[in-house]
Amino acid sequence: MPSSTDRRIDLNADVGEGPGEEPLYEVITSANIACGGHAGDEGSMRAAIDLALRHGVAVGAHPSYPDRAGFGRSTLNLSPGEVSRAVAEQTAALTRVALELGAHVGHVKPHGALYNEAASSAPMAEAVADGVARRSQALFVVGLAGSPALRIWQARGLRIAAEGFADRLYDGGGGLVPRAHPGALVTDPQAAAAQALRLAVAGICDTICIHADTPGAIVLARAVRSGLEAAGFAVRAFASRDGSG
Repeated sequence: MPSSTDRRIDLNADVGEGPGEEPLYEVITSANIACGGHAGDEGSMRAAIDLALRHGVAVGAHPSYPDRAGFGRSTLNLSPGEVSRAVAEQTAALTRVALELGAHVGHVKPHGALYNEAASSAPMAEAVADGVARRSQALFVVGLAGSPALRIWQARGLRIAAEGFADRLYDGGGGLVPRAHPGALVTDPQAAAAQALRLAVAGICDTICIHADTPGAIVLARAVRSGLEAAGFAVRAFASRDGSG
């Protein structure tokens, strides 16, 4: 078995979306913080960044369609320009708070419907790239492993991180089963740990996600991290806080 220094994986969570998230920061290595589109305000961003700093967790922006009523999980009929502005503005909002607290925003991960649209639609992937680039070309962009979005972002000169999911069911084509379908969420800790390990061993992911709003998220996260470390993976952020890889 390769040494832990040869096998690295990041464990991330989408946070800043509601109460009860604090224990996750003891387990994850990267935090994708809601920045006003689907959830979050200055107070929640400040609290999430403070927790990330206390626990040595990398900070990233989690922009979405501007859809607080639907939690960003429904596609909106927005132009690519409107999407680009939304991504840039939400990322800027988190960056302003981070600078006040002495934190560095190192990555951007779209949320919900925008994430899924970017994974399958070249115009939406380009719009996300435009929004990120308006903030900084040095930011990592997180997207679904194997999706065309990653190739588009990389071709634009952006740094990318391929993502897998421990708590979501996959379809036969490598996409995610829609949340409305029965069994779309993986809530058994051992099943989540096994799925995370399969993804990590396959070498297709830089980071693995646990959603903070998945039932039993902290138990899942602990099982996933324990399983990865037991298999010899070093669980650490894919991007350091100073922006280097």
